[in-house]
Amino acid sequence: MIKNILCITLVILTILLLSACNSTSDNSNDKKNHSNDVKNHTPFKVVIDPGHGGTDVGATGASGKHEKDFTLSLSKKVKKLLEQEPRIQVYMTRADDRFISQESRYRPKYANNIDADLFISIHGNTFSDPEVSGAETFYYHKNSRHFAEIIQQHIVEATGFKDRGIMKKDLFVVKDTKMPAALLEIGYLTNPQDESKMWTDDFQNRVAASIVEGIKEYQESVE
Repeated sequence: MIKNILCITLVILTILLLSACNSTSDNSNDKKNHSNDVKNHTPFKVVIDPGHGGTDVGATGASGKHEKDFTLSLSKKVKKLLEQEPRIQVYMTRADDRFISQESRYRPKYANNIDADLFISIHGNTFSDPEVSGAETFYYHKNSRHFAEIIQQHIVEATGFKDRGIMKKDLFVVKDTKMPAALLEIGYLTNPQDESKMWTDDFQNRVAASIVEGIKEYQESVE
């Protein structure tokens, strides 16, 4: 009789123990799934910064056109593509031809204030020698290097220009930002052959798509 009672007690304890383990496992899975759901629904904030603007015209190209207009045109194309990505929320430091003072540090402050995940400043390059060509990417902080490498590869493939690589440089837009940041020099507006391509919609659409692909590749690598 006593043996039977002990056996029944052991069976009941075993069942209770297994039930408790399953409950803990379910709770753990629920927490993990909840964490994944929150992560998947948290937008990845990207700030696109069209270089220059207003009275700050930037570089003057071989044709006499201004860098500020090139950067805004390309940035708008990038923004349009990013708006189609459900997991990305896109912002722009300027959406028209307005002047933004460098002294105000508005561009990095804007990105910092909205707690952005990524900052991209878009530019066109210039040099006294019109034969100089190529695309390059600048970064400052160590946590920006990985993104700079990714985005440089994508824009070089899209432009077909010489790969001038990535470089650490003390530029306030990439130095003062708290998130990974890169400044893209898409090509030399002072090179007549390159500039003629850079103003075309076909070129800008390709580069815009490559920037978006670079952003998505980086996003996947950090999630």
